[in-house]
Amino acid sequence: MTVYLVGAGPGDPALLTARALELIGAADVIVYDRLIPAEALELAKPGVERLYVGKEGGGESVSQEEIERLLIERGRDPRATVVRLKGGDPFVFGRGGEEIEALTAAGIPFDVVPGVTAGVAAPAAAGIPVTHRGLSSAAAFVTGHEDPHKPEAGLDWGALAAFPGTLVVYMGIRQLGRIAQHLIAGGRDPDEPAAVIERGTLPDQRVLVGTLGTVAELGARAPAIAVFGSVVALRDRLPLAGATVAVTRARTQSSGLASRLRSLGAAVVEAPAIRVVALEGPAPNLGEYDLICLTSPNGVRLLFDRLTSAGLDARAFGGATVAAIGPGTAATLRDRGITADIIPEKSTAEGLLEALAGQPARPGRAGHGRGAGRVLVARAAEARDVLPNGLRERGAEVDVLALYETVAESLSDAQLEALALSDYVTFTSSSTVKNLIGALGDRRLDRARLVSIGPVTSTTLREHGLEPHVEASRHDVDGLLEALLADARARVS
Repeated sequence: MTVYLVGAGPGDPALLTARALELIGAADVIVYDRLIPAEALELAKPGVERLYVGKEGGGESVSQEEIERLLIERGRDPRATVVRLKGGDPFVFGRGGEEIEALTAAGIPFDVVPGVTAGVAAPAAAGIPVTHRGLSSAAAFVTGHEDPHKPEAGLDWGALAAFPGTLVVYMGIRQLGRIAQHLIAGGRDPDEPAAVIERGTLPDQRVLVGTLGTVAELGARAPAIAVFGSVVALRDRLPLAGATVAVTRARTQSSGLASRLRSLGAAVVEAPAIRVVALEGPAPNLGEYDLICLTSPNGVRLLFDRLTSAGLDARAFGGATVAAIGPGTAATLRDRGITADIIPEKSTAEGLLEALAGQPARPGRAGHGRGAGRVLVARAAEARDVLPNGLRERGAEVDVLALYETVAESLSDAQLEALALSDYVTFTSSSTVKNLIGALGDRRLDRARLVSIGPVTSTTLREHGLEPHVEASRHDVDGLLEALLADARARVS
């Protein structure tokens, strides 16, 4: 009989802690707030009781007293694991203190799981550090929405105006004008940089930048975090500051690219248009092959999954020549103890064929030179047949091993709207193009600059009536990022 007060973070489900994920999966009852990501609730087991207790300014809300009554009522059931899922951190303007007081008074044990608070996460997602050596050695976190029943204000805005650091204001959007007036009256410079981050870390995050004197005129909407201080200007030093970039690759692969974009100042819309689904099958006998071709990082991971299931490891490759279609695939192989013998300059099937043709002849298991003999091509089910057909034309005996397929991922209305408003939309494969176009329906990408990872993806864009504005010269994620950055710099120079 324990009630768990669990911080769900600022909104991005990737920022849930491992302990939060564990408890959501074990819960019999989940009492949750308005800003809890839907993906978090999907992790609950079948049959869990979900109690929505969201609060919204100006709208219908569940009273704090009713929330506490529900926690006590459900918490008295000795068979139930009760999770009180709260946005951000339970003890940072989350009224978690009031809830543990009520539980304590009722004699119900509780445990608290901290979460990532929006006051740090939202500015970080916008490219704004709340502290920075030489600019701000301190940060103050305050609420712009105090208890209306208090006889007097608990915040001394004059003292906060004199505070030598960054001010981060939660729940203050309706009061931005009044807050700015108090700070200016207390001596804060009206030209001090200010920013408001709406729905920080979420797909439709929006960043509005101005000054303390103009912040109330930016048209910000809740939920949002306001930041006042010189650190806001650091956003302008980042090459992608002010740009919104959509990432359409599969969720399992998107986080690395998204985090790198955010570190460069971009607001990132994570809109995975595809999902990678592993295909079932036995581990191949790699010892039968002279040449093994890996055409994607996904293929490497799933091939090793099959090997592991069969009790095998990297030694199963034996003396075979190993070819990787590009540096990303080669890096994934290295992580598993295999150094690729062949990595083409162009990360395409055509480039790999060319690289294989240029290798010196070496007897293989079947007596053929390198690039011939028995060949295994491990790939996606729907991949082009350029590579296996080209190898067969050279006399090779080719087996194609389909390890996975990519299927369309459903996108929310918020994700689709954010995509349509993005400055850049990145495409890392033909499947991301096809599935995103299908998901968009009547929506268009007229505003965005379209960034393609390479010629094959660009061809697919053109087949769908879209002309890529940027194409990577290196056909991997690093090359795509370099091309996007070069385009962004050229457009502001």
